[in-house]
Amino acid sequence: MAGIPYVFTIGRVAEMLGEDEEWLHDLPLGMYPEDGHLWGYDINDCEIPAFTRDGIEFLKQIIADDRSAWLAPA
Repeated sequence: MAGIPYVFTIGRVAEMLGEDEEWLHDLPLGMYPEDGHLWGYDINDCEIPAFTRDGIEFLKQIIADDRSAWLAPA
């Protein structure tokens, strides 16, 4: 298995997907490293979510599922 050459921060992913970064922060809570969700540290030692390419695809599905849940009749 090849190593992960790079990841995208949540801010970059939000920009790529045209989504609000703050909204995206809560969505990947059930994602794990094997799903492509990793954690990094910024210059202030704050944790920052990051995603592999596969993680972005997984996150897109979570976004679609979340939106479907809001549109589904109660």
